Amino acid sequence: MKASVFVNDLRKKFRDEYEIGGDLAISQRLGISLATLKSWSKSDKDLAAFQVANALVKARTNAVSAAQYEAIRPIVEFYAIDCNNSRQAKHYELLPQPSDCSKVQLGVRSELAKRNGLYIFYDSRGHALYAGKAKKQSLWKEMNLAYNRARGEVQTITLVQHPERNQDFKPAYEFPRQPKPRQLKLYDLATYFSAYWVAEGMIDDLEALLVRGFANDLLNVRMETFEHSGQ
Repeated sequence: MKASVFVNDLRKKFRDEYEIGGDLAISQRLGISLATLKSWSKSDKDLAAFQVANALVKARTNAVSAAQYEAIRPIVEFYAIDCNNSRQAKHYELLPQPSDCSKVQLGVRSELAKRNGLYIFYDSRGHALYAGKAKKQSLWKEMNLAYNRARGEVQTITLVQHPERNQDFKPAYEFPRQPKPRQLKLYDLATYFSAYWVAEGMIDDLEALLVRGFANDLLNVRMETFEHSGQ
């Protein structure tokens, strides 16, 4: 195959990268130097077998490196929750509505809304409460669902129910209130969250690693399994 034909086929194969970044984007994607790619694009000579073999080896090496270094990218860590009602006031959201957000909060919302990956909720001491994944929908949507989800006995705490309406206070020695089990949601417990953009193929296994590795610390009920280990 002629070198120029090979490069033209690469440009078609990686059309999105080529339209955005030209030959440089293709060279970075495959691990081939830009000078080599430019030289091939102007050559009518056939590529030697060793040149094709070297290109395959470099492309594979580059793919492995990309998988290792780009598989997990932190979006935000230990970010303070600023709980507010949703637009329909049917549930709570982690951050204010866009019209009331600071620029930083708006940026966090926007980034979570377009990414998939893993998230962790923490209590006021920064201790992890719950870890989850967002694979089929965005981190923003999945995190808010988890934030409002009833979780049975694992989030039941013995508390005293005090009056919430405007009324005169009566001390407990006059009007004792019995501590009783109360089922809480994450919005009652969580103070901070972290979120990570994770390559799709690693989301399940990384969630399993978190849940299994901290099984006695997290409130997760389901014991996740490693997707690719047959467990």
